[in-house]
Amino acid sequence: MNSAELVELGQQLRVDSVRAAAAAGSGHPTSSMSAADLVAVLLARHFRYDFERPDHPGNDRFVLSKGHASPLLYAAYKAVGAIEDGELLTFRKLGSRLEGHPTPRRLPWVETATGSLGQGLPVSVGIALAGKRLERTDYRVWVLCGDSELAEGSIWEAAEHAGYEHLDNLTAVVDVNRLGQRGPTRHGHDLEAYARRFQAFGWHTVEIDGHDVDAIDRAYGEAASTTGQPTVILARTLKGKGVAAVQDREGLHGKPLPEAEEAIAELGGERDLTPVRVREPQAARMLHAVHDTSLELPTYDKGEKVATRNAFGAALAALGTARGQVVALDGEVGDSTRTEQFAKEHPDRFFECYIAEQQLVASAVGMAARGWVPYAATFAAFLTRAYDFVRMASISGSGINLVGSHAGVAIGQDGPSQMGLEDLAMFRAVHGSTVLYPCDANQTAKLVAAMEGLDGIRYLRTSRGESPVIYGPDEEFPVGGSKVLRSSDEDRLTLVAAGVTVHEALAAADALEGEGIRVRVVDLYSVKPVDRDTLRRAAEETGCLLTVEDHHEEGGLGDAVLDAFTDGRPVPRLVRLAVRNMPGSAAPDEQLHAAGIDAAAIAAAGRLLVGEAVVG
Repeated sequence: MNSAELVELGQQLRVDSVRAAAAAGSGHPTSSMSAADLVAVLLARHFRYDFERPDHPGNDRFVLSKGHASPLLYAAYKAVGAIEDGELLTFRKLGSRLEGHPTPRRLPWVETATGSLGQGLPVSVGIALAGKRLERTDYRVWVLCGDSELAEGSIWEAAEHAGYEHLDNLTAVVDVNRLGQRGPTRHGHDLEAYARRFQAFGWHTVEIDGHDVDAIDRAYGEAASTTGQPTVILARTLKGKGVAAVQDREGLHGKPLPEAEEAIAELGGERDLTPVRVREPQAARMLHAVHDTSLELPTYDKGEKVATRNAFGAALAALGTARGQVVALDGEVGDSTRTEQFAKEHPDRFFECYIAEQQLVASAVGMAARGWVPYAATFAAFLTRAYDFVRMASISGSGINLVGSHAGVAIGQDGPSQMGLEDLAMFRAVHGSTVLYPCDANQTAKLVAAMEGLDGIRYLRTSRGESPVIYGPDEEFPVGGSKVLRSSDEDRLTLVAAGVTVHEALAAADALEGEGIRVRVVDLYSVKPVDRDTLRRAAEETGCLLTVEDHHEEGGLGDAVLDAFTDGRPVPRLVRLAVRNMPGSAAPDEQLHAAGIDAAAIAAAGRLLVGEAVVG
């Protein structure tokens, strides 16, 4: 396309954005109109992609970080012939693939769900890392950002990481249209203010008029020829460009144009340049051209004392040996999470994300989008910082494995700032998630391996302190299952525990049995999905369930047990022991006792419950 044709394509994208929002009666056409020329030039001159083969390994990748500008994205899909005009006008309607914010669950050309601002660039960094360090192909990653989202801290985590990794295959295009949702952005049209920030993180910067197609074309070419640095193109644009009633005006964000037909006429009317010919991707090898080998997990002897975090590290390294698509990421605590073992054995597939938990999870999401199987680890407490990224990963349908170590009061003297006491609730609330909490080393190793083949968000909780191995290396632990460790026909109570409290429950069971009170003990290592059959049977046969967890009461193990009775079945008598105090610094055994979740507290609660049952 020549320059005049590029201008026409930009106008077509504007018109179709207006039409889509008008048909829906909602949407963000003005945010789409400001970036239309940027997308037009990218599509027609620089983007290499086979829309019939979205999994082509040589395809460039495009991420719409300002996901609310979805009308522009869908107008671009129409322009290249990926969707028809009729589908464009189903925007935001029930059953349509064209949602208010794009998701890869609906459309094969979408790399990641966006709409929670500040996430597109961090995920793009993960995709670019995969291309540069894992696949070693020359596809480029293009990400279109809005200026408002540059206020998000996650943007600058991504900027620093991209600069540090010299991701010259990454180009960020910032649509600096000056206006956010409620009014002007912090820096308005001050491109130099943004440039200084990116330059400080090692980026090559280009400042342009975002409506000059020739300047845009030159900027894209400059980005492609820049080596050793990521490039950011800072484009000065006007929100609502081309329609006088809305151009550069406040108060029109997220609204269809008031007079759509007049606006379309002002833009020159409808056009049909379809299909715009996009450059062919270059030949590239298929991903993961590696041969899997048999998996030899580490094994441990019964009675041996091993921290589950240690078993995780050893199992992950073994998995990396057997599975070439497995990668590991860590938040600069690898000596504690034990990912350092993977780093030593597979340095080419290990990624240090430093203390930047949002970027840690975003990198995992980006790599998963390219078909890799990431395991990302940090302290359980610190994953709370990245929870929005986890939430959006679920919307994407992303398959990532997250591992939180140093969970619960059992970590001891470090105090409450380091104790993950909300993580089970946090991950249980994620749509389609799997939540696992092993109590010994062999169980941990098996669950680490099982996570690889699961869908969605998978979370494994590991513990800092050593615990005795109670299972043999040949024991199996299906996801959604549990283990009944003590059982008899005379059981009068069921203790349900997971992780560190399994050992406390076993000790309490021993004490109670010495007093003639038989109790059942269930290791509920699969917190989600939960083993409904075993819990229902225990409730029927023993009459009462006592849950004990190293976690806050809200949303944890006790609530997981209640999930077994959500289909109309009568809810059993249920008593919950959980961390209800605000811990301080103390030894692990002192912490468990102070929280009322150690063996003595469990036994005392058991005596009381059995006594009440006898009186009743």
